[in-house]
Amino acid sequence: MSDVLLPVLMAVTTLGAILLGVRVAIALAGSAAVFILVSDLPTAFFNLIVSRIYANALSNWLLVAVPMFIFMGLVLEKSGVAERALKGAQAALGGTPAGLGVSVLVIGVLLAASSGIVGASVVLLALLGLPRLREAGYPNSLSAGLLASSGTLAILIPPSVMLIVLSDQLKVPVQAMFAGALVPGLILVVFYGVYTVFRTWRLPRLAQSADEQRGVMGLLVDVGPLVLLVCCVLGSIVTGLATPTEASGVGAFGAILITALYGRFRLAVVMDAARDAVLATAMVMFVIIGATCFSAVFKGVGGDSLIRDNLLAVGEGPWAVLFVIMALIFVLGFVLDWLEISLILMPILGPVVAGLDFGNGLSGDALLIWFGVLVAVNLQTSFITPPFGFSLFYLRGAVKDQLDTSAVYRGVVPFIALQLLAVGLLMAFPMLIL
Repeated sequence: MSDVLLPVLMAVTTLGAILLGVRVAIALAGSAAVFILVSDLPTAFFNLIVSRIYANALSNWLLVAVPMFIFMGLVLEKSGVAERALKGAQAALGGTPAGLGVSVLVIGVLLAASSGIVGASVVLLALLGLPRLREAGYPNSLSAGLLASSGTLAILIPPSVMLIVLSDQLKVPVQAMFAGALVPGLILVVFYGVYTVFRTWRLPRLAQSADEQRGVMGLLVDVGPLVLLVCCVLGSIVTGLATPTEASGVGAFGAILITALYGRFRLAVVMDAARDAVLATAMVMFVIIGATCFSAVFKGVGGDSLIRDNLLAVGEGPWAVLFVIMALIFVLGFVLDWLEISLILMPILGPVVAGLDFGNGLSGDALLIWFGVLVAVNLQTSFITPPFGFSLFYLRGAVKDQLDTSAVYRGVVPFIALQLLAVGLLMAFPMLIL
């Protein structure tokens, strides 16, 4: 077959299988097996795939951090510690409608930094925050946009599972990737906060009951231990005192200590969190193995060369190539999860970007870290982009009939615009990342 036709057929077949409902990992691995047989690749290529699976997934110590961070977040969620922090922040900051919106953002950041699990963050924020937001007079669309966007910060703010996977695929230090994502995450929080305050500053002040008026001490008791845990985990990684794998173990143990501090430690809660962490990790590893098979065969049939040559043929220079890549990732985010996009595209696109000169003085790891964080913010945008944004499904599932689909879609549009503005700023000013 033609060197062009074969990789195109492979990509179309895989995407078609995913859209038809085939499990992503099975679609990736199955497509690899089929195209080994129909191409001129030797059957010995199967041996190469096995060795790559072992090297990329089964013996990769960095990936040990994935189940530990997931477990840490699940313990905090299932024990009620995260819920207590949200209520404490609402009590301290919720005297005004604007303060209530800021409290939702604050807890969104804490949930993001303590779990990295978008589904858990969106559902928890929706269940606890939506009644108060509606009581404060928030329009349904604004409530939906704020809750979905705040919960989606979990995919970007370290320690994020997505950043671990991206750093592994781009072959850059995960500590540097975590450090690079901190400022972009805070920029988004500021953008969200300013927009929320602008929309709600005229709403009347909320009435607070006596037990809600706890002040600063109440906020420290409810939120302080969670903030301390996040600072210890992230601080040890960014400063180099611990590897991400070591810090993830500290975070998991610290989450258990916090549940004991609040008197909420139960063996059943820990076991439930452990079971869910195993299931989530198994899903991630299954996709990693499938993507390893796919990428090996896709490169074998010339797919990486086809993509690289077409990107470089844009003809308008490195920035045009980058815009095309970001647009491609944004569009694929409508139908694919971040994990598939990261595992399939990053090994192909990373070397392409590494060979470009953007005139901003970046090269080597610094260039790839800048690119990786841009991709991370872009993928976060896909979580809230209609009609297939995952956070929108999580939100609708959590609130049932309290918010209709049209309100959810209208509500996220301004936040999508803020996301795109942030991407533009990060592209124009790389030092915000580095």
